[in-house]
Amino acid sequence: MESSHKDAETAAAAVAAADPRGASSSSGVVVQVREKKGPLRAAIPYMPFPVAVICLFLNTFVPGLGTFVSAFTVLCGARTDLPDRHVCCVFWLNIAAALIQILTAIVMVGWIMSIFWGMDMVILASYKEQGIPQQL
Repeated sequence: MESSHKDAETAAAAVAAADPRGASSSSGVVVQVREKKGPLRAAIPYMPFPVAVICLFLNTFVPGLGTFVSAFTVLCGARTDLPDRHVCCVFWLNIAAALIQILTAIVMVGWIMSIFWGMDMVILASYKEQGIPQQL
């Protein structure tokens, strides 16, 4: 235990000696983290906040129903993180997500997925409402 503490002190002294300003080597470094989304997750539409809350409510009590409703908002012009895909493709991706949620709800996986999907809809709607750019 004592030797590892001394090793840590030695390493800290080496870092301080290498940096002429006396600061740690990580100061001033900006790290950007970008979430990589799969096609189903990227197909979640940016809806108005009240619609997203309704979809969350529907997904909580009837797994997949809110996701099914959100698929139709894509046809009504809601944007997604898949700008290079055709609207019909994004619509069918949302329908597929709803079917996965419905079919796997029997073993609770679909129900949990459905609730998280609804929460993602509300989060994306709050981004839209606050004017935060889509690509985070």
